[in-house]
Amino acid sequence: MRHFGHIPSADRERLFHQEPAEFDANSPIPTLAAALGATLYSPATRPRLADDVIKQAGRGVVSMVLCLEDSIDDADVEAAESNLIRQFVDLDARGAEVPLLFVRVRRPDQIPDLVKRLGSSGRLLSGFVLPKFTEERGVPFLEALTAAEARSGRRLFAMPVLESPELLYLETRTETLTGIAHTVDKYRDRVLAMRLGVTDFCSAYGLRRTPDMTAYDVRIVTSVIADVVNVLGRSDGTGFTITGPVWEYFRAQERMFKPQLRRSPFLEGRAEELRDALIEHDLDGLLREIELDRANGLLGKTCIHPSHVLPVHALSVVSHEEFSDAQDILRPERGGGGVLRSAYTNKMNEVKPHRAWAERTLRRAEAFGVAREDVGFVDLLAAGLAE
Repeated sequence: MRHFGHIPSADRERLFHQEPAEFDANSPIPTLAAALGATLYSPATRPRLADDVIKQAGRGVVSMVLCLEDSIDDADVEAAESNLIRQFVDLDARGAEVPLLFVRVRRPDQIPDLVKRLGSSGRLLSGFVLPKFTEERGVPFLEALTAAEARSGRRLFAMPVLESPELLYLETRTETLTGIAHTVDKYRDRVLAMRLGVTDFCSAYGLRRTPDMTAYDVRIVTSVIADVVNVLGRSDGTGFTITGPVWEYFRAQERMFKPQLRRSPFLEGRAEELRDALIEHDLDGLLREIELDRANGLLGKTCIHPSHVLPVHALSVVSHEEFSDAQDILRPERGGGGVLRSAYTNKMNEVKPHRAWAERTLRRAEAFGVAREDVGFVDLLAAGLAE
């Protein structure tokens, strides 16, 4: 699979200076973590879940979470598990290309039980999402995953969700973060990424941001994100990929935008019209939050609606200017440091301070590609929506 693989190759050639690289479930952890992109959540109770998975893969989704936790009623867990097994068997029988598939569980014992019940169709499973992760609650989940991996003979990843009150409350935050860091470091070869549960953070104080506000406008949330990145997102080799929080608002944007995109995937000069439509249909807040995610050290995003996927991916593409700066900074002859003027002659690149940024940028470029010099976000979004 690859990002933007659902659009014609001729269009990719026009859009990208460097096309996104191909990857699969067996790719190295740094590659997969950078490539997660917009991870689309779906309740495991959906009766046509296999059809949904195949449909979303055809629209450019590369990672999905099938949820047995908060998205379903407590009384529906057993039925949801049975449905999940049936849908995996169906997907396996069809032999269709599917995204990286993860299951969000409630209890550690669900992990070995589901792996056993999946049988050979478990080859489609990439791992599990672990809710309300702390050191105390997380260790049993990770031990269960390790045991299930050994019995199945297949690599399984964990994606812990940081959403517990202990992480939010000031008096317990440092101890909780330290415990989490110790735990995930011990299981580093199985932890693909850390996910932020900002909705649960807001719930602890009865808060809910409006469509005009990003997570970073809620100060108590911003403080938690900053501390999580501080402890778990360092670029010194000890850190992990941390994904952005969910955006709760949506409309049927794809249907609304289709008439604007029929003539050409490159809009034929109609970029302003699409940009205005994005703002009008409540995507302005999402776009600002994606930009702030990256500025604050996060990569990828939890998504609960398919209309959010393309904006996340389009804004994850590395610009030609970023790519040029990163390449200049990482040239072998720059190893001794120094300062140089950027190729775009609009900034100074300091080799040593900007090295970690440059390395991170090139990892993102491998996953999402590098846009051509005259290609922007609206062009990428339009090409994806036109399919």
